[in-house]
Amino acid sequence: MKLLFSLSLSLLLSINVFGQKTEKPTSKDKAAIEHFKNDYKKKNYKKFSGNISVKDNQVLFDTKIIYYDKSDKITKLILQEGLVYPQLLTDFQIDKFENEDSDRTQKRFVRLQKNWKDSFEVNNIKLSNASELLFLSSDVKVKRFKISCKDPKFPNIMVYYFELTDKNATDKTPLEEFIKNSKLTYIYQKTE
Repeated sequence: MKLLFSLSLSLLLSINVFGQKTEKPTSKDKAAIEHFKNDYKKKNYKKFSGNISVKDNQVLFDTKIIYYDKSDKITKLILQEGLVYPQLLTDFQIDKFENEDSDRTQKRFVRLQKNWKDSFEVNNIKLSNASELLFLSSDVKVKRFKISCKDPKFPNIMVYYFELTDKNATDKTPLEEFIKNSKLTYIYQKTE
């Protein structure tokens, strides 16, 4: 009887182990879901056209550096393919600042500064913890990724959401091949 009870208890407890795991969005991801639902506008960003050099845990784009975790294969691929690079993120930050409806006094003050765009310069940042957000990607030709960003100029961690599009992708296309053949079609950034 004890054996039968132990066996049935073990079977009952192991049901969750064999069940299909589904990725559920966290409360922080719900803001991104709302953003993609309401404010999403597809764009086409150019790949980096300069020299890319990958060493240890850093990628050098001409003279600017982005660091990454060696174990983070997604971030490494995105960087070495030139899909995301410091100059792109600098332009993104400037564009975001100019198009936001926030504090006009701050905007006037910043524009009065000599070389005001230099304050948005992206260099020596660290990208890590890349993950594919399956709950945000319903099309096999589009994949969305969440990557954490630590900028030494800011105390908070930022999160970038990148959308990559590969027009020739199928449901059988491996992730590495997808990234190599894709274009960056959207960027969304928020502070954690």
